[in-house]
Formats: sequence, structure tokens, C-alpha cells
Amino acid sequence: MDFDSDELAARIVRARAERRPLRPLTDEGTLSMEQAYAVQEGVTRLRLASGQRIIGWKLGYTSLAMREQMGVSEMNAGPLTDAMSLHDGATVPATLLQPLVEPEIALILGRTMPVNAGLADVLAATERAYACLEVVDPIWQDRRFRIEDNTADGSSAAGFVLGAPLDLADLPSIAVTMSHNGEITGHATGAAAGGHPAAGVAWLAGLLAGRGEALRPGDIVLTGGLTRAIPLEPGDEIAATFDEGARAVRVSVRR
Repeated sequence: MDFDSDELAARIVRARAERRPLRPLTDEGTLSMEQAYAVQEGVTRLRLASGQRIIGWKLGYTSLAMREQMGVSEMNAGPLTDAMSLHDGATVPATLLQPLVEPEIALILGRTMPVNAGLADVLAATERAYACLEVVDPIWQDRRFRIEDNTADGSSAAGFVLGAPLDLADLPSIAVTMSHNGEITGHATGAAAGGHPAAGVAWLAGLLAGRGEALRPGDIVLTGGLTRAIPLEPGDEIAATFDEGARAVRVSVRR
């Protein structure tokens, strides 16, 4: 494959605008993770040129459940834009192609993250945690892709819903139950995200520092899916309940 990050980025953005799934880029040849992030940056530039703005970041594949489901072996990340923000109970945009939903814990930062952040640094910089659902929408035909394709596509970020705040001190032990049209589809705890939801944020801080960026006050960070992602079909409601013991909060999305 002749690598041209701008051409590949334009191909992805154009396919989304036309609601037309693409063959994975890796079907055409080898794509390194460095090249995949270069394509992602091109996609982001085109989104910003259309009037969107970055409001945070998402982590992908922090949990074993998601890595096994999608057949990948490492984490990745992608930007969140204001166009992706949905309210609790919202109907996803009709422009989505093949969306899936996964429960996550979202963090909102209160101060800039140090470059060599550890878990304690992430928690100290976090202003609040929220129950969250992420909507991912792979552009790739039949949801078939490698980690490099997914990374080029912004880790397939398409939407997110923030629910009620959660207790920062108890994130790993929060019990999460996922349901699809009222039927339970999975259980997990916050620890499914790499042992602690904040752990991947330290990795993200290092990734961004390597390209001259940083996690800043007000940034929203989705810390990774806790259970397998569930396809969201027309007429569906997908919900997650986050149980802290003393109380439980529910967050949902529809199509």
C-alpha cells in the first residue's frame, strides 16, 4: 500500500459522510501503529475543519473482554469531539452505520496531567467520575478490522453518554450490569479496565506527550469498555447500571 495519511483520512471521512462501509486498510498492506495514528490525526483535522472541537479522549481495549471480542492485543486511543456528546436516554444519530455500545467509567480532569503520570497522579488530577456508555461505530465492512484500522478510524469513537457521578474512591469495585432491551447481557466491575479505570489514563498522557499534546482541565476521558460491546439495532435500548453498594445509577441510549 502506498501510504498517504491525508488521502486515507479523507477516504474515511468521505465514507462516513456517504454512509458507506470500507474494506479495512490493512487488507491493502501493512500499516504500522505510527502510521495509523497519522491517519487518525488527519481525520481529526478534517473534523475540526468542519466545525467540531476536541473535548477529550477515549481509550480502547483496556479490558480483556473487549480485546477478546475484537481480536486485538493492545490499547489504543482516539479523540472525542463535541459532536459525539449525547444526553442520557438519547437516540443516536441516524447517520451511524453499525454502532455498538459498551459501558465505561468516564473521568473529567480538573488540572493538567503530568507527562510521566502514575495512577496517583491521574486520580489527583481527576475532578469527577461518571457512569458512561460509549457508542462506537466502526467504518469497516462487517465490523472486521485490525487494531491499526481501528486506530486510524479514531478508535471508532462515535458517541458517549454521561450519567450520574460516581465515587472516585471506589471505582475498581463498582459493579456494572449491561442490558439489551431489558435482558442482561453482561457483568463486570470497574477493575475490568486494566485493573483500575484510571490506569489507562496514565498511558494516554504519555502517548499524547510524545506528539506534543497533553491532557488538560475539563478534558473528558473514557477509560475503556468494561464488558463486550453490544450491537445497537433500530428500536433497541441499551443500558448499564453502575452499583456502588449504597446506590445504583442507570444510563441508557437508544436507536
